[in-house]
Amino acid sequence: MRRRHPAPVQLAMIVRTRFAPSPTGYLHLGGARTALFAWAYARHFGGTFILRIEDTDLERSTPEAVQAILDGMAWLGLAHDEGPFYQMQRMDRYREVIAQMLAAGTAYHCYASPDEVEAMRERQRAVGDKPRYDGTWRPEPGKTLPPVPADRQPVVRFRNPLDGEVSWVDLVKGAITIGNREMDDLVIARPDGTPTYNFCVAVDDWDMQITHVIRGDDHVNNTPRQINILNALGATLPEYGHLPMILGPDGEKLSKRHGAVSVMEYPAQGYLRDAMLNYLARLGWSHGDEEIFSMAQFIAWFDLDHLSKSPAQFNPEKLAWINNHYIKLADNVALAELAKPLMLEGGAQFEGAPPLPDAIALMKERAHTINELAAATLLFYRQPELDAALLIQHLTEAVRPALADFAARCTDVSWDKAAISAMIKEVLVQHQLKMPQLAMPLRLLLTGQLQTPAIDAVITLFGATTVQQRLARFLD
Repeated sequence: MRRRHPAPVQLAMIVRTRFAPSPTGYLHLGGARTALFAWAYARHFGGTFILRIEDTDLERSTPEAVQAILDGMAWLGLAHDEGPFYQMQRMDRYREVIAQMLAAGTAYHCYASPDEVEAMRERQRAVGDKPRYDGTWRPEPGKTLPPVPADRQPVVRFRNPLDGEVSWVDLVKGAITIGNREMDDLVIARPDGTPTYNFCVAVDDWDMQITHVIRGDDHVNNTPRQINILNALGATLPEYGHLPMILGPDGEKLSKRHGAVSVMEYPAQGYLRDAMLNYLARLGWSHGDEEIFSMAQFIAWFDLDHLSKSPAQFNPEKLAWINNHYIKLADNVALAELAKPLMLEGGAQFEGAPPLPDAIALMKERAHTINELAAATLLFYRQPELDAALLIQHLTEAVRPALADFAARCTDVSWDKAAISAMIKEVLVQHQLKMPQLAMPLRLLLTGQLQTPAIDAVITLFGATTVQQRLARFLD
């Protein structure tokens, strides 16, 4: 894709956004939120969402990291319309633009060695000035440049304007102005000809006709440099919106110590995609007091006017609450497919047991993750391990006759929740017991646990044969 001229005016009406991660690690929550907002903005306006892999950092970029980004985007369902484009596959285009800039005088060769540049900066620090390249090799009318060293490959520097300011109205932060004297002449190509980050980004945004750059606010300082490069190329400028960072629960920058920060750790921990998208959407954006909404609603509502200027705070409890909401809404068959592999790892035996979707339906109300749901549902699919102390406490001589009566009645009762509930009440009356006196030993003998959903629902799901078998172990 090689466009040498500014985009036509009407192109600005077609929204084109991009997500442009560097493949130096996994896709983290901050990157996922940036991708979500850029994707939603394009979808809201019927535009185009582009995926671009900025892989020019050869020392840190890896194929594994590229795949981690692609996997994360696929799990989130943030489908791109164009791409993925890889910067390392665009080297010829970058060299072409650098040659044009050298010919136009908007870039120049600089033969200063790294040691010479560092010496410049040391001299500036010594007198209290901001360390920067001093323009030794910058051509100026009437200026005599130093002799070209015979044994040295030059870098290419961008001829940054010496005066004036770079101003833009940030879509999140508002008006931002940075003086050109705050910036020195940026290296845009290394001695081996490899182009540098800010140059590649500017050329890519130009060639790919990006209209809106939505990214993290750690890029604010890159924006004036990229604007100046785009202006030198005669390109139409995109609009910029810089998202505040995401902080951990302790108010510090989100990091590994706050738990799972790789997007792909979340499905492994039992989080649903819709829950993660819903949660990410609310990190720094709001639509009134709405907390739960579909992606269709989010796309319809999303704009950049309601983005917060303050950092968002990651709240694991809020994410778990939202995930529980989506689990309760989810199809039981789909949940069973997610839970079954985890249950098999936990020793589940499904032969002769209740249908898994039915058990999921009963257990999902309290589950915050699929992992929790799988662990809780195991009580229907393996023999209970009974604590001796709890047996002594709850399986008393006073309750044994009632349990035996209950087991005997299981043979003739209509096996549904209403009939079993009525049978429990009849046994309580017959033996003059209160509900906990019967319900607790029933829970313990059937499941090995003292806390379960309603005991009549649990008994209904187990089936008469299993209930009688498990009670008989302790009543004979």
